[in-house]
Amino acid sequence: MIYSLENDQYKVGVESLGAELQHLVKKDENLELIWTGDPAVWSGQAPNLFPIIGELPDQQYTYEGKTYHMKRHGFARRKEFKLVDVKQDKLVFELKHDEETLEQYPFKFRLLIAYQLQESKLSITYQVTNPDDEKMYFSVGAHPGFNVPLYPSERYEDYYIEFEEEETASRYLLNEQGLLNGDTERVLEQNNILPLDRRLFDKDAVVLKRLNSKKVTLASNVSPRRIEVAFEGFPYLGIWAKPGPAPYVCIEPWCGIASSVGDTGELQEKEGINELRPGQVFERTFTVTVL
Repeated sequence: MIYSLENDQYKVGVESLGAELQHLVKKDENLELIWTGDPAVWSGQAPNLFPIIGELPDQQYTYEGKTYHMKRHGFARRKEFKLVDVKQDKLVFELKHDEETLEQYPFKFRLLIAYQLQESKLSITYQVTNPDDEKMYFSVGAHPGFNVPLYPSERYEDYYIEFEEEETASRYLLNEQGLLNGDTERVLEQNNILPLDRRLFDKDAVVLKRLNSKKVTLASNVSPRRIEVAFEGFPYLGIWAKPGPAPYVCIEPWCGIASSVGDTGELQEKEGINELRPGQVFERTFTVTVL
């Protein structure tokens, strides 16, 4: 079921399956900013990633001597969330552990995902609570796809991603199984502009770590419309589109990252994994602002 938020400028639609953002529409132009989810290209639109991000070796991990199996990006995007709070400007969705999740992930949890619309800014907040008397380990992150180009008169190559700060940054490369392979490739050299080119994704996602920037902006050389994604508190950023003629780009703030080739497979040793003690709450917010 799709739930809506609306103000004078924008309309937001969120699907209860995966608590996934499906629409962000600028009303005066009837301009849809979120990728349509065409299954012939990529059926996702803005999936929420929990309790892992990326791939595991052979889609499995070990915790306290037991092996568990989990697919790429975890199970939350395929689970039905419950709408637990509705306000004029806010929707809050909840997912809790159940028998199915405990088969893949041996932790009790409560995941809230909140969407709040204020003028031209949409805030998305992840709140993870550990209700158990044991530690839990998890990753959480976002995967929103934005239409590129936004207007029929533009081309994909007219677009670029502008970083808040000048960066000297390398992408961390993935192998065919989606694991970090230990190699890097420089994408920014004392620069803050990453041009969009479909060949950029021939090697899968552009995975970035330790950026100085806390926000990036999707912009065009042709039109003035810009989309800013601010992600303070998220230590990793992914930029991705499916190779080929895919008319979108994903800008992905992550608290977590794919496993690396040669990892031990132990969940608590995984790079970027977050530890939450009994009763503790973890919260992160990223924002999408249309400029």
